[in-house]
Amino acid sequence: MFSFLKRCFIWLLALIIVVPLLLSVLYRYVPVPATPLMVIRLFEGEGWAKDWQPSARLSSHLKAAVIAAEDNKFCQHNGFDWAAFADVLGEFKDEGKLRGGSTITMQTAKNLYLWPSRSFVRKGLEAVYTPMLELILPKQRIMTLYLNIAEFGPGIYGAEAAAQAYFNTSAANLTRHQAALLAAVLPNPRQYHAGNPSAYVQGRARTITRRTQQLGPLLKCVAN
Repeated sequence: MFSFLKRCFIWLLALIIVVPLLLSVLYRYVPVPATPLMVIRLFEGEGWAKDWQPSARLSSHLKAAVIAAEDNKFCQHNGFDWAAFADVLGEFKDEGKLRGGSTITMQTAKNLYLWPSRSFVRKGLEAVYTPMLELILPKQRIMTLYLNIAEFGPGIYGAEAAAQAYFNTSAANLTRHQAALLAAVLPNPRQYHAGNPSAYVQGRARTITRRTQQLGPLLKCVAN
C-alpha cells in the first residue's frame, strides 16, 4: 500500500511540477500549440481562432497598452507585485470588494497550465508556476506568450486573431487606439467587445492610452 501511494505521489509531482517545468523550457523557443482554456472552450462548442506571432510581429502599442492596463511594474518585478497586492487587500478591508491583483506573469502561468475557474488549489499552483516562468523565460518572451494565448473573446485567442476579427488588420499594425481597446477587454473578454466597444470600454481605452504615454522606462523590457 505504501509503495502504491509513493508511486501516486511521484506521478502527481511529475504532473504538477515536472511537466510544466519542461514545457516552460520548451516554450522559450517554440509556440504554444494549445492551452487548457482553449480545449475547454472547444468542448463547450466554441471556435478556436489563433495565429501565433513572434515578438517582432506584435505591436509595441499593444505591449505598452497591456502593461498600462494590467501590470505597470511588469519590467521591474519578479512575477509578484507585492505593493499591488497590498493595495488590493487594503481595498478589500475598506470596501469589502476583492478585485484582481494578478501580474502579467501570473496570468500567463494561469493561461498556460491551469483552468479558468477560481479556487485555492488553482491560486496555489499559480504561485508555483509564476516564479518558474520568471526564472526560465526573459520578460520579452513572457509578454509574447501572454499576447499569443490570452482570450480576447469567445473562441478568439491571441493578438493576431483578435486584430483580424475586430479590426481587419494584423497584430503588427494595430494603432495605439486599437491596442488600447484590446487591452481594455482583457479583464472580461466574454463580456466586453473590442470591435463594438461599450462606453465603459471606450473610456477605459482612453485611460490606458493616457497611461502608456507616462510609462517611459517601464516599457524597456518589451522594446522590440
